[in-house]
Amino acid sequence: MSDLVCELIISLDGFARGQRSPAYYGYLGPDFADWIKTNTALPHRMLIGRRTYEAMEGIPAEVRDEGWQRMATTPGWLFSRSLEVTDWPGLKIVRDDLVGFVRELKRTDGPELRTLGSMSLVRQLLASGLVDRLKLVVCPLVLPQTGMEPTFEGLPDTGFDLLSSRVLDGRVLLLEYRPTGAPPYNP
Repeated sequence: MSDLVCELIISLDGFARGQRSPAYYGYLGPDFADWIKTNTALPHRMLIGRRTYEAMEGIPAEVRDEGWQRMATTPGWLFSRSLEVTDWPGLKIVRDDLVGFVRELKRTDGPELRTLGSMSLVRQLLASGLVDRLKLVVCPLVLPQTGMEPTFEGLPDTGFDLLSSRVLDGRVLLLEYRPTGAPPYNP
């Protein structure tokens, strides 16, 4: 059995991105960068949606670093009904039902399955109860005027157990949770 880990970088008020916010909301420091490097080096298989793939593929060649190269060669699946090809050698395009496909993948042995961004995928996987761990990188800002993509919009009420926490660069929180199902007030 393979674990499914969803990782998201969010604002304090739960937005996955902002209209004017740069990468990592501008909070990339040495600890944060080291965590990204270490985390992406761990064996895993990637699940990515079309919009995230296109955003990552659109990064200019002159700034594609070792981390980008590792990401682009990680084995995994790109979920898209419109793309015909991918330039990343490790990705296979999947047009099947996401939930059914991932349910079958979880039954296989191998490195953990991990999402890369892909809010639509994460929401579907959380709603279906397939997520084993949710890692949130919480950046210290709120985006009430410019926030886009509320992370948990449309999901049912869900409880979580905190598995670990860590402070990166004295200001960014790395939180790892395990979904527990219905919250205590809603058994």
